[in-house]
This record gives sequence, C-alpha cells and structure tokens, in this order.
Amino acid sequence: MGYDKAKIYSLSTCSHCKAAKRFLGECKVKYEFVDVDSLTGEERKAIIADIKELNPRCSFPTIVIGDAVIVGFHEDKIKEALGIKDGD
Repeated sequence: MGYDKAKIYSLSTCSHCKAAKRFLGECKVKYEFVDVDSLTGEERKAIIADIKELNPRCSFPTIVIGDAVIVGFHEDKIKEALGIKDGD
C-alpha cells in the first residue's frame, strides 16, 4: 500500500463524504477528517482557505492522500492514490 493515512475535508450532512469515510475505513486506512460545517469563525475561514488551495471550487469531499487531491467520492481514484489494486 502506498499511503496509510488520508485527510478528508467534509460536511457532516454530505452522503458522499460519509461514503468516502466508510470506504477508507473498509480499506483499513487511518484518516483524519474535518467536518467544515461544524467549525465556526476564524477556524472555519482558515480551513476553507486551505481547501481552496487544494480545490478552488471548495466542493466536498476533498480528500488528500500523499500528493493526490481527490474531489468527490471516487473509489478508483482513492484506490490508485493508496496503491491498492483490485483483489488486494
């Protein structure tokens, strides 16, 4: 496996974000997540600025695995970034 850690910028109400978290868990990948809609004030502004550097449209989920930035829930792209081949 290429990377065993990921970071997800998500919204607590987003079904695609929940699916991405579930999928990473099924792949036994440790991940950090930030539910942006749970933040307030300066903390929220700072995280949104970070996300816009990675994903100018600031859409969710935004997943960071190593140098890869995946916007949306795409199992194939997540597997590729993690170095997982079908059958692993």
